[in-house]
Amino acid sequence: MNLNSMQPSANMEIINDISKAINGEYRAIHCYEALANQAPNIGVKNKIFEIRNDEIRHYHAFAQIYFSLTGNQPTPKITEQCSKDYKSGVLAAFIDEQETVDFYHGIARKYNYDNIRNAFTQASADEQNHAVWFLYFMNHQ
Repeated sequence: MNLNSMQPSANMEIINDISKAINGEYRAIHCYEALANQAPNIGVKNKIFEIRNDEIRHYHAFAQIYFSLTGNQPTPKITEQCSKDYKSGVLAAFIDEQETVDFYHGIARKYNYDNIRNAFTQASADEQNHAVWFLYFMNHQ
């Protein structure tokens, strides 16, 4: 990727989008650990940890893209607190996963770099799958 060939405003836009994605994954990793530990049974707990592992994979992929663009490691921040109980946590996770699908699809379409398009297309498919699981958990409490 060569950011030097991009306009400075486009340069900042891509870095801001990647940073937002990194922060979202960082928050999900943190919150899903807490949510898994509140799960009503071992099956749900294991599935939430599986979802969390996907989020860790996304985080690393996006951090690698960020590094390739900036030459720096990202410094993620948790911008929203996690829900305090299982029921509200599952609802928040479902909504977040659905919104993330749209955000990641937008990133994949916006930038003409294969590694960005591929990483965000794969991540958006994973996020949609996660949303289905959280919907299932909401309806089977």
